[in-house]
Amino acid sequence: MPVVPPAPEEFPLAVLAQLRRLQEKYTADGQDLAAYLEGLYRADYVNYWDYIELDTLLSLQRPLTKLPDERIFIMYHQITELYFKLCLCEYEQLGALEAPTLGEVVLRVGRVNRYFENLIASFDVMVDGMDKQQFLQFRMALLPASGFQSVQYRLIEIASTALEHLTDAEQRLALGQSPDHQQLFGCIYWKAGATVEETGAKALTLVEFERKYTAQLVAHAQAYEQRNVWAVVQRLPAAEQRHPRLVRALRQLDVSVNVNWPLMHFKSAVRYLQRDPTDVPATGGTNWRSYLPPKFQRRIFYPELWSPQELEDWGKGWVESTLAEIEK
Repeated sequence: MPVVPPAPEEFPLAVLAQLRRLQEKYTADGQDLAAYLEGLYRADYVNYWDYIELDTLLSLQRPLTKLPDERIFIMYHQITELYFKLCLCEYEQLGALEAPTLGEVVLRVGRVNRYFENLIASFDVMVDGMDKQQFLQFRMALLPASGFQSVQYRLIEIASTALEHLTDAEQRLALGQSPDHQQLFGCIYWKAGATVEETGAKALTLVEFERKYTAQLVAHAQAYEQRNVWAVVQRLPAAEQRHPRLVRALRQLDVSVNVNWPLMHFKSAVRYLQRDPTDVPATGGTNWRSYLPPKFQRRIFYPELWSPQELEDWGKGWVESTLAEIEK
């Protein structure tokens, strides 16, 4: 009798194994695997441009004027906000660590540092990447919008440190013992950056920002009270909380967010807004000369990691060297 070869298996063993895993998954949720496989059969292949929503992304630049450099201004700020969102992804995962390890904290803080390194290096697009006269013309169509209104940057600050480090010290002390989040927001440092210099009244930029985001920011501060970077560091074993790699990463984050980033904005403001005898006002009415330089604001996330002299000299050298470079 002729030998009948065994019937070939309908599916390779690897495929059968995956089907069994899928069956277990969907059965556990009371779902019909066959229906999902039918949907997979009907679905088209995923293309790059569909997956990242490329057409939508490239359609999001809607200038208010016909001045061509306004598109540069819009796209740069959109790129910045995407980097901020990347940072917030890291802060979210850091805050979720109930039993953090030194390696993971250093890894995620290091990612945030790299995002800010790219942002700081890219700011020459704003400093030298636009025609000054075009900027001074199209900016008038943006009133009272301002980069001051970037809520993601405020979320990053809140997720980096204890809320008290973002407040005016004298105003905070006047609140007495154990002020709540709402009270602390009453003396948050950034309010001083959007006031009318002549009267001290809130600029419309700040009024609109607070109207839209105050509730979200207060909720974020409450959520990150025990989840901000410094709170997570305190959950590390005591011997690791001053590990050189961690201290280096935290100090770099402090300098990147609180010195280098605002000073790049200051450099840009000087480039476009400085004029003798009177400076051009910022679009949001912010008093940029006294608000942007960190030697005046002295925002410091981790004062415990700096020497008294470093705290005293916070931001001074950078401002002086930047001004000297601009005046050349």
